[in-house]
Amino acid sequence: MARIEDVAAYVLDKQGPITAMKLQKLCYYAQAWNLVWEDRPLFDARVEAWANGPVIADLYRLHRGRFELGAGDIAGEPKALTPAERETVDAVLDFYGGMTAHHLSDLTHREDPWLQARESAGLSPMDRGTAEITTAAMHEFYVALATAEAA
Repeated sequence: MARIEDVAAYVLDKQGPITAMKLQKLCYYAQAWNLVWEDRPLFDARVEAWANGPVIADLYRLHRGRFELGAGDIAGEPKALTPAERETVDAVLDFYGGMTAHHLSDLTHREDPWLQARESAGLSPMDRGTAEITTAAMHEFYVALATAEAA
């Protein structure tokens, strides 16, 4: 299993300079789709349902206060990802990488994992909070999404 630092460093190497918010959303989607395609987490880090969408708290601590990040700004090892992990992240970047941070945030706001985590914590859309988005919730939603798209 990869570390979030390694996934983030890999994303930054592949994407070039992006906002911290976009990095967060791309890492979130990499986790979600790895759960679907590999039936296991990509990384072992808590995902929280913040007001601006899913945030990986451990990653946030590494870039806090930064608006934009580029290759080398997160001290991870991109080469630590296995070929299967790289394949998942590459597929996520191919699909989501051209979207803006705000588009990605809006997208996550319409999806059940974020909505349900906030609802079960009693949070309105713009309340501050750290409700967890579980890997089980992510797996259930994105497997259903993949199944619906394949039909």
